[in-house]
Amino acid sequence: MHTNYYFLRQLAPALTQQLAGYRVVACFSQEKDELVLGLTNGTAEFWLKAQLSATFTALALPETFHRARANSVDLLPDLLGQQLRDVTAAPHDRVLQLRFESGATLLLKLYSSRPNAVFRHRPEGPAELFHQRYTTDADLQPVFTAAADQPAGSAATAPHPLKRYPALADLPARYLRAHGYDQATTAQQEQLVQQVLRQLENPVAFYLTTLEGRTRLSLLPLGEIERELPATDPIAALRAFVPLALSRRAHELELRQLRQTLERRAEEASTSASMAHRRLYALEHTVGYRQTADLIMAHLSQIPAGASSVEVVDFYQDNQPRTIKLKPSETPQRTAQNLYRKAKNQQLETRQLSERAERREAEAFWCLERLEELPLLPPDLKTLRAWRKQHQLEPETKAKAATELPFKVFEDSGFTILVGRNAQNNDLLTQRYAHKDDLWLHAKDVSGSHVVIRHRAGLPVPEPVVERAAQLAAWYSRRQNDSLCPVTVTPKKFVRKPKGALPGQVLVEREKVVLVVPLNPFERNGG
Repeated sequence: MHTNYYFLRQLAPALTQQLAGYRVVACFSQEKDELVLGLTNGTAEFWLKAQLSATFTALALPETFHRARANSVDLLPDLLGQQLRDVTAAPHDRVLQLRFESGATLLLKLYSSRPNAVFRHRPEGPAELFHQRYTTDADLQPVFTAAADQPAGSAATAPHPLKRYPALADLPARYLRAHGYDQATTAQQEQLVQQVLRQLENPVAFYLTTLEGRTRLSLLPLGEIERELPATDPIAALRAFVPLALSRRAHELELRQLRQTLERRAEEASTSASMAHRRLYALEHTVGYRQTADLIMAHLSQIPAGASSVEVVDFYQDNQPRTIKLKPSETPQRTAQNLYRKAKNQQLETRQLSERAERREAEAFWCLERLEELPLLPPDLKTLRAWRKQHQLEPETKAKAATELPFKVFEDSGFTILVGRNAQNNDLLTQRYAHKDDLWLHAKDVSGSHVVIRHRAGLPVPEPVVERAAQLAAWYSRRQNDSLCPVTVTPKKFVRKPKGALPGQVLVEREKVVLVVPLNPFERNGG
């Protein structure tokens, strides 16, 4: 009820008593939906910050405020120097009016959707809107009379007692229903509504309460009450409520984002491990290259020159007959030699697949353990952020700067991965943007994008991050359609561009090669 009429009608006279005679000396914004007013009487200062966002509309009254030097813009220049006369709540509405001695007015429209601030230098003058897209708010007129205690508009004639008072909103309606409103007769309902109205107009206290997981400011004892504040000081109640509500909203948002991140990572790791196991099973249950090469070498005398196939006795399969395809353009010995080379690569692939499956299963299990820990953490933003930092789960940062880079940009476990877009762009990435300690990746022996994993001081790049970056390097290369792709991985300091080389051409002095499946592992996340 922090923007409800019945709270504003308590707040308005308190602000008038506090601020009458104060002058506006600052009016600015530091965030998209924030309007900050600074007032003073020459000896004391008072700050008023209107949060005019549809996600959370509020009037904050911080005791002190430090204006940032950057990202700050002055607003409503005609408001500066205006001396406050009084503060009024619009009858049965969520609008607070600041009226000045000159006749200027500032209306704070505190709706949960389409909030706004409307300034008029004089009563009949044109309106200046904070959110200029809400053009109809220019029709809002100043309020010159105190709020009446009668219901507004056509609701006064509504037969249903509760519907005659739309300004009651959700909390008083919940309170009424909790006290038998729905089961009562019409006469009893009228009596209950009038009783609640008297409580709202002369509240016993203000309550900081939790209802359905949301922190609320209530004029009625409702929900899980955390704190009771004196009804004589609505300014103190607002100062207690808004920072608490904002902190908890931030905690809920970060908790939800963290849970989604862990769930996504667990799913990706589990999927990757499952794919590795399937590939291993396929390798273990198909005839290997080495067996085929051994059979060719064992039956050389039976293979005529230029043959396209040969039928042999397979001593690996209980001496069953088997037909082996050959290339007429090469000798059986060369075919066997190529198969032995492929067998060696297959052994490497098998080892890497086993390591990947084990690593990705461990990562999935780690994420599930962290998910089990989350509900046990105290509901405190500082604790959550410390826990996130401890487990290197910091949220992605510098997103705006990343989007301005001339490369494809991906974020993975706190590491930034940059991918070149073409040959000239590869040169820009490797020669201008990459640091010597960054990891550099490229699909081996074919043209493709340069890929760079940005170095983070004191933190080695985790193997899953290297693997996904290697998959990107394979995907953005001529080997995109191959089943497996070898990818060069090396610190940027071992990559140099020879004099006279074409755009994108480099020499690698030291490298490690990994085999990966070409794909973009970030596709499902919009990468």
